[in-house]
Amino acid sequence: MRRPAVGGIVRIAVAVALTAFMFWKSHPSDVMAALARTELGPVLMAVLLVLVDRALMAYRWLVLLRPIAGPASPRFPTVMRIFFVSTFVGSFLPATVGADAARAYALAREGVATSAAVASVVMDRILGVLGILIMAAVGLVFARQLADNPVVLAGLALTTAVCAATAVVVFSARAEMLVQRLVGFLPWARVRDLVARLVGAMQMYATRHGDLLNVTLGSIGVQVLRTVQAYYLGLGLGIEQPLTTYVAFIPVILLVMLLPVTVNGFGTSQLAFVWAFGQAGVPAALAFPLSVLFVALGVVGNLPGGLLYATGGMRARRRDRERS
Repeated sequence: MRRPAVGGIVRIAVAVALTAFMFWKSHPSDVMAALARTELGPVLMAVLLVLVDRALMAYRWLVLLRPIAGPASPRFPTVMRIFFVSTFVGSFLPATVGADAARAYALAREGVATSAAVASVVMDRILGVLGILIMAAVGLVFARQLADNPVVLAGLALTTAVCAATAVVVFSARAEMLVQRLVGFLPWARVRDLVARLVGAMQMYATRHGDLLNVTLGSIGVQVLRTVQAYYLGLGLGIEQPLTTYVAFIPVILLVMLLPVTVNGFGTSQLAFVWAFGQAGVPAALAFPLSVLFVALGVVGNLPGGLLYATGGMRARRRDRERS
């Protein structure tokens, strides 16, 4: 029997430890009382919005996949199945890394070149992070105290650097030559070939300005939806804060949740919510359950993928081909 990876065990342990610590710090009896008083109406509105943001995320990936997959591009139902099933699988893996790997692997099994599959997923992730970064910059207008926090500024600077480096690789021929030269020092021929083809695939986006703008706007739309979802969850819990408070804090919280140190953002989200909303005077007894509902909302958004996975999931691709 295969032993679980040490890294996976560590991430689960970190998630459990952080969540338990923040739960204890937030006074368990007060947290449970706040959850018991939650109004269902605003929570149901947040659930409806999460279905919209999942559809927008799927559309975003389709736009990126179309120009580089070529004739090998799978049919629309297959692509949607891959997206939702991989998102569900990613619920049990560190941050978004697992879901992205599952998407790329499943797409490659459909006949799309591995480099093109990985490039579409990488660009989707980077432009998604760019959407969070843009919203975080807007949020600083409403929470000036964050602009004085060195940890927040360092996180935003690092995120900006990653997005900028990706843009350089996509749009600069000199950067491509440099990367290819550096790749040449790798000891594994197969890895050298894959990275070289990946860079080439990513540079296919250099002339797709309309698609990149489309996906960037879609990414901003997803972050707006997530911010409004958190706002409705807060209303359900009785948190009396304006929407601008959520605009200020949710993008920063989402960046923290992307850190691949726990499973599905558990632990890091609780820490980030309690700290961030504490800046606005929201007690931990309300911020903690807000974080739990926010993570749970993401799980709800992944349930369609779970249903597809349980009823055949990606195995249904053969039937798709037979119908085409």
